[in-house]
Amino acid sequence: MIENIVSPTHLLLILVVALIVLGPKRLPEAGRGLGSAIRGFKDSLSTAERSEEPSVIQPPRETDHTPGG
Repeated sequence: MIENIVSPTHLLLILVVALIVLGPKRLPEAGRGLGSAIRGFKDSLSTAERSEEPSVIQPPRETDHTPGG
């Protein structure tokens, strides 16, 4: 089903509708804004993955309670 959504005819239809709604002067600006937003989203995801440390839960240390010790 996803393959049908991303077909070239659907993408062309979306581009025509965007051109009608935004106009030829504002369409490149909207494309740059969308590209910048996607780039920022990808950067934040990669930063979050790099800073994510594996959380290992270690049991508390027990002291040796031997008599005379």
